[in-house]
Amino acid sequence: MRQKFIAGNWKMNGNLAENQTRLTQLVKGLESVSAQTGVFVPAPYLSQCKSLLSATNTIWGAQTVSEYDSGAYTGEISVGMLKDFGCSYVLVGHSERRDLFGESNAQVASKFAQALKAGLVPVLCVGESLAQREAGVTKDIIAEQIQVVLDLVGINGFSKAVVAYEPVWAIGTGKTATPEQAQEVHLAIRQQLALANEHIAEKNSDFIWW
Repeated sequence: MRQKFIAGNWKMNGNLAENQTRLTQLVKGLESVSAQTGVFVPAPYLSQCKSLLSATNTIWGAQTVSEYDSGAYTGEISVGMLKDFGCSYVLVGHSERRDLFGESNAQVASKFAQALKAGLVPVLCVGESLAQREAGVTKDIIAEQIQVVLDLVGINGFSKAVVAYEPVWAIGTGKTATPEQAQEVHLAIRQQLALANEHIAEKNSDFIWW
């Protein structure tokens, strides 16, 4: 049976006082939840998460990572830095990174590879825009996003990763994907991965955002 992974992305929100309250309440509220749970927080708050979540079953992760180990990349965050703060997961290819900051499929694949190399679990975010869904090319767009990663790291890289379907048209619009729409895409993703390895395709976690 696949493990469910439920996670919250804080985006560019939070402060020390709010985080203290939110994380304390979160830990208490998740005591009886059997699924893997996690939070993806702005980089300045990773230390706070490490302090408050280390003794719990809730993981904390970063919202992005650099494709470079180190160097003159002002403002970037390396995998080594994330490891220093106890991160075990990191988002790669979030739609806002692709759309607002121009991250290409190739760049996302490089970040995915960096995370794997450091022993972090990359959460590969894939999804289509409203125009792409209305044009009937949802599966083509997502297949392309995944294939670029497959070409770089191979199918074995996905045995230590999570793929998160994130329909861009449902972010901040009040619209939501129906369970049927989500399952249709999940099936297409698993079928694509299964062409390389059925076991790895079936193993990938069921990922749910909140």
